[in-house]
Amino acid sequence: MTKEGIVAVQDFNLDIKDKEFIVLVGPSGCGKSTTLRMVAGLEGITSGKLYIDGVLVNNIEPKDRDIAMVFQNYALYPHMSVYDNMAYSLKIKKLPNDEIDRKVREAAEILDITRYLDRKPKALSGGQRQRVAIGRAIVRNPKVLLMDEPLSNLDAKLRNQMRAEIIKLRQRISTTFIYVTHDQTEAMALGDRIVVMKDGYIQQIGTPQEVFDHPKNLFVAGFIGTPTMNTFDAKLIKDNDKYFVEAGGHTVELSAEKSKRLSDNDVKSQDITLGVRPDHMQIADNGIDGKVDVSELMGTSSHLHMTAMGKDCIVIVPNSGQNIDYMGKDVKLTFSGNTAHVFDEEGNNLEFK
Repeated sequence: MTKEGIVAVQDFNLDIKDKEFIVLVGPSGCGKSTTLRMVAGLEGITSGKLYIDGVLVNNIEPKDRDIAMVFQNYALYPHMSVYDNMAYSLKIKKLPNDEIDRKVREAAEILDITRYLDRKPKALSGGQRQRVAIGRAIVRNPKVLLMDEPLSNLDAKLRNQMRAEIIKLRQRISTTFIYVTHDQTEAMALGDRIVVMKDGYIQQIGTPQEVFDHPKNLFVAGFIGTPTMNTFDAKLIKDNDKYFVEAGGHTVELSAEKSKRLSDNDVKSQDITLGVRPDHMQIADNGIDGKVDVSELMGTSSHLHMTAMGKDCIVIVPNSGQNIDYMGKDVKLTFSGNTAHVFDEEGNNLEFK
């Protein structure tokens, strides 16, 4: 898809199942909102085909695609009441008044905004306005509900609350969701499958667990998961059917499952980037040398910001009531062979070539 001579989205192939909740996630400028706008018909498609329910819709007007869209900025009519905002699209369709009333009140009940139906949008909080925007979309009972960063204008607490509301909403209305966000926590919580994008290309498609456990490349590994994955320069060593990683003079044997995947891909011994998530690293008697620069108490755990092998890394250690002060201390770091991720020089996961 080109826009003013710039290719915004390229080689994008995705088959979305009926009633599925798909989340497009990636950094700003990766093409996720452009993709959503192409589905909505708000952007032209310069090449490729878009089918909704088996019908080619490339040249079908947005109003005839049987989809609804919820925007980041709510896009409510300020001079209309909540009721009239939600009823507007149904009135344009000239539905009977009693049917309009029933649909609006059903949607308001689902979203817990019945008591606001007579108010104007300016009298509502951000979270309430977003519920109205969602209500306006679902009264139409669309085949596809598109949501473009609907929670990004809300504060953190309200965002968590609305995320739970969207999960509940999804269980109550029978439609397909395509949801865009730059927030990977949101993507992990909401999606049946998530589509990780970068620079207009799909990097990986999978369930949240698949993408977290088996990132296809360093970009996905670094983008999904908080705090971000630690990476180290290391060596992958093949010895018969076993594989080992060696980093900072510390050697760890990879799990049988990982070794089998590497063996099936005929992976040889080589220099690699080793990736280990912060909560998969432990402080031990033997391991990679590290020095703790900052210790953040996070309640049930501490986040240790440290330097190891010349790189900044984070290790999450559980607080077992001992209240150990790690600040400024030299420690040894290790990890188990089933939590190590091995990436080649191009940044691709060697287990999933």
